Amino acid sequence: MLDTVLLWSENARMAKYKLTYFDFSGSRGEECRLALHAAGVDFEDCRINRETWAQLKASTPYGAIPVLETPGKSPLAQSNAILTYVGRKYGLHPTDPWEAAQHEAILEAAEEVRAALGPSGKLSDPEQKKKAREELASGFLQSWGASIERQIKGPFVAGERLMVADIKLFQIVASLTSGVIDHIPKTVFSAFPKLEGVHAAVTQHPKIAEWRAANASRAAQ
Repeated sequence: MLDTVLLWSENARMAKYKLTYFDFSGSRGEECRLALHAAGVDFEDCRINRETWAQLKASTPYGAIPVLETPGKSPLAQSNAILTYVGRKYGLHPTDPWEAAQHEAILEAAEEVRAALGPSGKLSDPEQKKKAREELASGFLQSWGASIERQIKGPFVAGERLMVADIKLFQIVASLTSGVIDHIPKTVFSAFPKLEGVHAAVTQHPKIAEWRAANASRAAQ
């Protein structure tokens, strides 16, 4: 137990922050990595496997990752909280309280997609999974996409500047249009040009492109 606590509480020696997540470039951890890199802050990208996670889980704030650490503070968990913190501190979140709340609503709406998709991943019967995913693609995801489309000015949510809400949407769109999720077509958001435009704008952002290129090189090694 002592070893686990020491492993969890040890902060990065040089980096201002330490972000802990699984060793893959997706989901909630990757969007937090992208936000930190886009903000231009130094952080330790701590990537763990399932065995290490089993040791750390009980010592995390909510039994889940990602978790962000910085010296002198208790660990910060929940991806939306991490994104909002990074955004507020480093200029990637609106300063106006009402506009900020609207962006935070987008962060919450993005998590609704993950919640809606989750149950189908637990279905063992192929036909049931196919039916559930097809209904999700033609139903919920279309309603969701239409709602998000109305929030976007373009090319980013708030106009010309990248915000953490854009990064969250990018990660959701990238996942659902990758072709990796069975029975969710790559064209699932083709009726929403502004939403697809956010994905394109984030992809082309210099800091995001830099991170993704470095990560691709890392994966190829």
